[in-house]
Amino acid sequence: MVPALRYLVGACGRARGGFAGGFPGACGSASGRPRPLCGGGRSASTSSFDIVIVGGGIVGLASARALILRHPSLSIGVLEKEKDLAVHQTGHNSGVIHSGIYYKPESLKAKLCVQGAALLYEYCQQKGISYKRCGKLIVAVEQEEIPRLQALYERGLQNGVQGLRLIQQEDIKKKEPYCRGLMAIDCPHTGIVDYRQVALSFAQDFQEAGGSVLTNFEVKDIEMAKESPSRSIDGMQYPIVIKNTKGEEIRCQYVVTCAGLYSDRISELSGCTPDPRIVPFRGDYLLLKPEKCYLVKGNIYPVPDSRFPFLGVHFTPRMDGSIWLGPNAVLAFKREGYRPFDFSATDVMDIIINSGLIKLASQNFSYGVTEMYKACFLGATVKYLQKFIPEITVSDILRGPAGVRAQALDRDGNLVEDFVFDAGVGNIGNRVLHVRNAPSPAATSSLAISGMIAEEVQQRFEL
Repeated sequence: MVPALRYLVGACGRARGGFAGGFPGACGSASGRPRPLCGGGRSASTSSFDIVIVGGGIVGLASARALILRHPSLSIGVLEKEKDLAVHQTGHNSGVIHSGIYYKPESLKAKLCVQGAALLYEYCQQKGISYKRCGKLIVAVEQEEIPRLQALYERGLQNGVQGLRLIQQEDIKKKEPYCRGLMAIDCPHTGIVDYRQVALSFAQDFQEAGGSVLTNFEVKDIEMAKESPSRSIDGMQYPIVIKNTKGEEIRCQYVVTCAGLYSDRISELSGCTPDPRIVPFRGDYLLLKPEKCYLVKGNIYPVPDSRFPFLGVHFTPRMDGSIWLGPNAVLAFKREGYRPFDFSATDVMDIIINSGLIKLASQNFSYGVTEMYKACFLGATVKYLQKFIPEITVSDILRGPAGVRAQALDRDGNLVEDFVFDAGVGNIGNRVLHVRNAPSPAATSSLAISGMIAEEVQQRFEL
């Protein structure tokens, strides 16, 4: 096994692995028949593969690409419930290429981010994918934030983040003329990119290498094939059956799931524990009006609160020239609930009954109320933004898009911030690897994560 991946034996005879440290998967509504994308690869009528990856987000596609490049003789397929790839967490984020400054030194999360950012820049350069290394300022606007800022700077140095420097007010003005701050960390290697474009490029690489992508395939069940009286070759060589909601099935030898917002439910299909549960948090963005975009040149972030995994409302330039402000972090009442009033009774009951949300809410009541208040009233968010850029007014902003983050939560109400893998034992468990939690910065780290997943798959399944 990869040394960084540890397994903890628990209920149902399964093993849980946690990497010490969103993306969409194949569960939810879908319509139409499975179909291959972009030509290339095997046809939709092909019903058996050596390896199947469930989930067509950036982590699933990067993993599929890594596996087929390592094992070109194997037949590998990707199953995605939507008609298009990378439309959920991959297609609903700020597009920031993180530098790795925030994460605990020596943690896998820190190492994968630093490594992943370098690999991503190199990949975009090779493929001609547009990106901007526009940098980032992490700005202290209050005196009490300065010790935390300095500690964050030291953490970044320990993580090997290149080019970091602490700057004072006059240098802040040179970088961001309209930004006010007492002190800031200058992170010149932070950048921006369109992650959906990156993910689709991964898919193209995968298919050009002979892989197959089947969309509109909503996974309903994962089970061992029932041996037929004739002991069919398919039943022996491809012992796992993956069924969709339309009764169609795919057979395979091994399964890797990267199901993002549905990672807990997909893992349950193969007999694993549902813990940690996925709790969806919606992040709403505001947009600066085009005539006000001159106020922001690069990323401007607050000093983060270490009690929470969210980095706070920030200013982010986009590849199309727009400026996003946000996101906040409020509970979503549906796993793919991008609008405030999107609601699923099943998802809500699941969150209340089976997760540690009540404990989390009781421990962080004031924070939750503040986030809800800012989500409802633009003036409250603008007042916060004015701490950094005083010139911004309510008339300068518009409501923008939203994303939903798949936040893993244990039953004690603790936010699970690490990469978590799950792998059962027994007939089916020995053939399945679940990516249970791939938290931010999973998009930045996707190429590094995929390399580790490919290594684990190779060793675990003895490919």
